[in-house]
Amino acid sequence: MVNNGIPLKNLVIFASGSGSNAEKIFEYFKDSTEVLITHIFSNNPEAGVISRAERLAIPCTIFTRAEYKDGTLLKKIQSLNTDWVILAGFLWLIPSDFIQAYPQRIINLHPALLPKFGGKGMYGHFVHEAVVEAGEKESGITIHFVNEHYDEGGIIFQSSFAVDPSDTPEDVAKKGQVLEHRDFPKVIASLVLPASS
Repeated sequence: MVNNGIPLKNLVIFASGSGSNAEKIFEYFKDSTEVLITHIFSNNPEAGVISRAERLAIPCTIFTRAEYKDGTLLKKIQSLNTDWVILAGFLWLIPSDFIQAYPQRIINLHPALLPKFGGKGMYGHFVHEAVVEAGEKESGITIHFVNEHYDEGGIIFQSSFAVDPSDTPEDVAKKGQVLEHRDFPKVIASLVLPASS
């Protein structure tokens, strides 16, 4: 798709939870003439991101594990002329056919400083609880490319904050979310629009 001679970059967002990052990404690009958030996909029919998508007037599809694994969902994504896939709180491992279709064009946000506190089962409050239990003095966020393994793709960007001795996992989560909302949209822009970064 072209807009005033500029090729439009089409992004889709995958989310399993509340969708606060999905909304921040949408807000960041909503007036862009170069980037369009075309669709939100969720594997969770109870996810808060669904009502956010409705409020923001972004098409949203809920999919099953079978559709995810048998190629049905990938065909749908490709039919939208998707350029980049953004994982914003999405919990399933990405199948290899997705990786092959979008090499170095699937980006994930992880709520810790990888390689620490990554891997299967390390998401959301589990990460923040582990950070506190380990007595870490800092935590943060990692934005990385996605490969066939949880949290092992190449790191694109990290930012950090201090963890105080009195911090609870909820405190750590709140500090991290500030960085997520601030940094994730900007890093996406720097990747999908490298000339303007």
